[in-house]
Amino acid sequence: MTLFPGMFHEAWIAMGANRLRTTLTMLGMIIGVASVVLMVSVVQGAQSTVQESINSLGNNTLVILSGSAMMTGGVRTDTGSAPTLTMADAEAIGELSGIAAYAPIHMGMAQLVYGSLNWNGRIFGATPGYLDVRFWPLVAGENFTESDLRSATRVALIGQTTAENLFAGEDPVGKTLRIGQAPFQILGVLDRKGQSFDGNDQDDVLIVPLTTAQRQIFGTPFQGSVRAILVRIERAELMPQIQTAIVDLLRQRHRLREGQENDFSLRDLAAIAQFATETTRTLSMLLGAIASVSLIVGGIGIMNIMLVSVTERTREIGIRLAIGARKIDVLTQFLMEAILISIAGCVIGLTLGIGGSILLHLSVEIPIVISGSSVIVAFFVAAATGIFFGFYPARKAARLDPIEALRYQ
Repeated sequence: MTLFPGMFHEAWIAMGANRLRTTLTMLGMIIGVASVVLMVSVVQGAQSTVQESINSLGNNTLVILSGSAMMTGGVRTDTGSAPTLTMADAEAIGELSGIAAYAPIHMGMAQLVYGSLNWNGRIFGATPGYLDVRFWPLVAGENFTESDLRSATRVALIGQTTAENLFAGEDPVGKTLRIGQAPFQILGVLDRKGQSFDGNDQDDVLIVPLTTAQRQIFGTPFQGSVRAILVRIERAELMPQIQTAIVDLLRQRHRLREGQENDFSLRDLAAIAQFATETTRTLSMLLGAIASVSLIVGGIGIMNIMLVSVTERTREIGIRLAIGARKIDVLTQFLMEAILISIAGCVIGLTLGIGGSILLHLSVEIPIVISGSSVIVAFFVAAATGIFFGFYPARKAARLDPIEALRYQ
């Protein structure tokens, strides 16, 4: 029972006998572990941010955009540039089986004014079901109603960013702002959503009844046209089936002949999320592999220094073997030294990696996630590196002939 603590003590003394060499030996391990922790923290932070952004858009959500990317007279038009969707299309889609909620929307930019303050904000014209599709609760006030939609009432829901810039700490509920010259009463304040995956601030928004946006703010090329339709599916596994049903329905409603291109486009946010997750996962593996090279270099450094140590301490090894030490004792002692160097470098590397991640987050506001699993894996990989690269020098020390070792000068 006292053998292991004794070897631990001997290994610790051997490490302290030449502190500079021990420190230089640990340097590769320190750099490797620190870089692994730092890179994994940043990549996992990016994954978390992407996932939060996708979740903020609504789970199992499908976006149907007006128009399609096609060549018209030699010019490529983008989605949303042609008014091809209508409120009637949205109502027809809402009748399909498997649709949990839907919301046609019409959006644009306009100048918002409250008192002496003004703000160039994004305005969404939507139906009351928009908040249900987006899983977007109110923190104050109430949603507008179907009655407001039918009568194109001048009421609005305000996002957190817009409220902060226009009302400067005041409670917006019940207040009246102007869009251009038209007064709008604030009915409610939306909960904070944060940035979307494309970098837009989702809280910089004002939501008004769809008919109000169409008739009084933006106007429409023809009555009832909308820019997009948001659809929330009941279950993720129904997504392919629902997409096919929507395409067939809209092609039929828009009287598109066989072979004719769709005048709309579909975007599956779940597919975007999966692509983004796979991309960051691949990046994580790539960065982890690059950082692992430092661990290998650190392990090779440990092996080289341990071989030098065996050569320098050949006579000491011979004395130990001559007075009764077993080969396994010598092997364990040198292996313990390699493991201690590796673990000490790992601990320092973990400290630097975690500290560097926090410093990076505070200085440039990069999102980071420091997971316990990455710390544990780094620790055990460092220990395994010490065992793997320290075994050969330890085995060489244990196999020395005592007589030849005592003669060594």
